[in-house]
Amino acid sequence: MNQSHALKILKSGDNVFLTGSAGSGKTFLLNQFIDYLKSKKIKVGITASTGIAATHLNGRTIHSWCGMGIAKKMNKKQLKKILRKEELFERIRKASVLIIDEISMLDADRLDLVDKICKAVKNPFFPFGGIQIVLCGDFFQLPPVSKDSQFAFHAFSWKNSGFKVCYLDEQFRQDDANFLNVLNKIRANEAGEKEVNILKSRLYEPVAHAPILTKLYTHNINVDALNYFELSKISLEEKAYQVKENGQKELVDFLKKSFPAVQELKLKVGAVVMFIKNNFDAGYVNGTLGEVVAFDADGYPEVKTKNNETIIATPISWNFEEDEKVLASIRQVPLRLAWAITVHKSQGMSLDAAEIDLSKSFERGMGYVALSRVRTLNSIRLMGINEMALKVDETVVKMDREFKKLSKKNR
Repeated sequence: MNQSHALKILKSGDNVFLTGSAGSGKTFLLNQFIDYLKSKKIKVGITASTGIAATHLNGRTIHSWCGMGIAKKMNKKQLKKILRKEELFERIRKASVLIIDEISMLDADRLDLVDKICKAVKNPFFPFGGIQIVLCGDFFQLPPVSKDSQFAFHAFSWKNSGFKVCYLDEQFRQDDANFLNVLNKIRANEAGEKEVNILKSRLYEPVAHAPILTKLYTHNINVDALNYFELSKISLEEKAYQVKENGQKELVDFLKKSFPAVQELKLKVGAVVMFIKNNFDAGYVNGTLGEVVAFDADGYPEVKTKNNETIIATPISWNFEEDEKVLASIRQVPLRLAWAITVHKSQGMSLDAAEIDLSKSFERGMGYVALSRVRTLNSIRLMGINEMALKVDETVVKMDREFKKLSKKNR
């Protein structure tokens, strides 16, 4: 269906799953719907499964919005504890609509937990407590990070909520028919030698219209190596920031494995950086990009963002809490270098041009996400590709056919 059909269904008050290929205008349509809700003074929770995706809607992560943090399940005691937070309780109580973008990266257990929290606040007899739920995303993109997780469409709350599927089939990002055909073949799990050869025509080729390229790699180790190489080319003074640790050693080790803070962060004026934690009061979220333009009197970096706002990046804590006590914490400046970023971090972005290395793709959907960030084949400098890069999940291919049928019926 097209955007006007989908907007009418969104306005009807039904629970909706809004989907479509990368570049089909899902986020644009969500923003239209959000503007409509605000004009009608309807309270809406605007969230996404990742910080980067949340920035596209001026929202926050679903984990933060409903207070579940990194939890997958909660017992009654844990639920009571989070609902004692007055601001959180009131936020959910007042919400008439809840939007969750990039649903492919939210697993079934966590969607069921959102349902449980909303029921505890609003009405236990209705799905999500009676809030209109709008899920948005494309399951061909990257799945939940945890290997033992199921897709959100396997959740009990999904099956119980009567979602109306709206499948957008117009294309606004890709305007290169040959390239679009390659992406569609990947989505159908039908990409073969012909499609590989089309992509390989961009191996090591320069991008004429973009001398500076965003670099996408599949592994953190490659991203880190390239970022520190770029940093070494700047001849200005380097400042280093060490992680400060506090609490039980095993819990500190757990935090260090689970959170993206760098043990020793090295920065210089001119470094391209990305914020790695949400701090709405300070004006940044996980995924905000910028450049270090100076260091303040205390030696902390001043970051100029893409929106031309300057933010001083002071240290922030990641905590492990139990029964309202902090048992362990790590504290660091919430930045990492960002000349190169991982494919995971690129999901939801639109890029003018990119240097992409898919030679070590290890997850279905990785190639599709990376390639679909750009408009045309000539906007890519390909550094390598493997067989996994062109694969997508068979369960998703099957569900996608079902989603298309349901969308036609709803139209």
